[in-house]
Amino acid sequence: MEQNNTHTVEPTPADLKRENKTLSARNAKLAQLLTASKRKLQDLQSQIDSLAEPASTYGVFLAFDRRGHDAEVFTSGRRMRLKVSPNLDRSQLQTGALVRLGDGSLVVEACGYPETGNTATLTERIGTDRALVSDHNGEEKVVQLATPIAATARAGDTLLIDPRAGVALEKIPKTEISSLSLEEVPDITYADIGGLDTQIEQIHDAVELPFAHPDLYKTYELQPPKGVLLYGPPGCGKTLIAKAVANSLASRVGDGAAPSWFLNVKGPELLNKFVGETERRIRLIFERARELASAGRPVIIFFDEMESIFRTRGSGVSSDMETTVVPQLLTEMDGVESLSNVIIIGATNREELIDPALLRPGRLDVKVRVERPNRNGARDIFTRYLRETVPLAAPAGELIDAAVEKLFTPRPYVELELSDGSREVLHYSDFISGAMISNVVDRAKKLAIKDQLAGVSDAGVTATHLHEAIEAEQDESEDLPNTANPDEWSRISGRQGEVVISARVLR
Repeated sequence: MEQNNTHTVEPTPADLKRENKTLSARNAKLAQLLTASKRKLQDLQSQIDSLAEPASTYGVFLAFDRRGHDAEVFTSGRRMRLKVSPNLDRSQLQTGALVRLGDGSLVVEACGYPETGNTATLTERIGTDRALVSDHNGEEKVVQLATPIAATARAGDTLLIDPRAGVALEKIPKTEISSLSLEEVPDITYADIGGLDTQIEQIHDAVELPFAHPDLYKTYELQPPKGVLLYGPPGCGKTLIAKAVANSLASRVGDGAAPSWFLNVKGPELLNKFVGETERRIRLIFERARELASAGRPVIIFFDEMESIFRTRGSGVSSDMETTVVPQLLTEMDGVESLSNVIIIGATNREELIDPALLRPGRLDVKVRVERPNRNGARDIFTRYLRETVPLAAPAGELIDAAVEKLFTPRPYVELELSDGSREVLHYSDFISGAMISNVVDRAKKLAIKDQLAGVSDAGVTATHLHEAIEAEQDESEDLPNTANPDEWSRISGRQGEVVISARVLR
């Protein structure tokens, strides 16, 4: 019988330690997995539990109570005093903020500011945190100003409001004043205006001297004019002069002083069908002008097409709206007397329609007539538009002389029968304007471009192009004036004299 010599090898202490260490690491990993699984199960359970919670309610925070503990919140159509969660940063609760309410109507979260609502126009500030606003129907309401706009909101701003909570939440970047005016200095200079040297000198003496030399005016006890009226035929540069005045004032102030403002008010855009709205807009414009002028900066209020809104009262020409609008402007203009750095410039081609009360000394003190250009004036205007920088087939001076000669070549336009029995023939040259000359040059440039594209010539603008442009401009003007009212002819031509009985267009 054989004896089994196989011996069992006993593990050494080192082997047992290694195995024990391996098992301990596995146990630790299993424990971590179990902990992570338990945490995920808890999260899932909490999510399931949250689905069973009631829906959150939102409200608008108004203010803290007198003790500074509880919150005044407008929610569900009523104002309520609610507790604030201790976990919420109370500095996030500002007037107008949207808040979320938890169980028991506890304020638990600040959610920014509402982004929708009604719009209204701020009419007047009341204290530091309230304002009077009016909607598009003219209904007025006192509201609280939300914290972000409490310091910056001003009259004329369009505000987003919550009418039920009575809170103005946000300034909408569109104000009535900015829609009616441009608070900027135009880039038009006197050098851009041709043929109006006399008028520019008049406007310079009336408007710029008081701003440029206020000490001299004070020494001589001379008050600067409050207003200037630019009148004359259309298209002759009235609006350009007003813009150049604003630009010149901005450049003259200098020396660290604030630049000037140019409020370009378009008369027809002031009109509103609701009673009192037009007058309110005029008040807003002058209130804005006073605000800007108080900072020591020159302010130009420019009323373009002035006759469209400030007509003679009781004339029966319009709907008698001017019976309240004109007095409103007169009141505001008289108020300018106590202010400095504010001047009104009006432009019109129907000066006979403006209410005489506006034209008296002390309101629109200076009247400047802008005439149609003569030969020298037309040549001066051409130099502004036909420069050497443009491709030209000949020297600019030669082309301008040819264009002026063609423009003033006698060509009968209309025959007028006057009240004294005489007849007068008006030529196309009697209706020349700066706007017409600008359009003639543009037409000539387009003709030169067409010739270059067609391969006819790439020499640039020629005298032929200018002649063709002038003829085209005159031909298109034949049927434009109103022959039903003969006086329109004399007004458009800028002539003064006998009453026109009839007019006949000459073909």
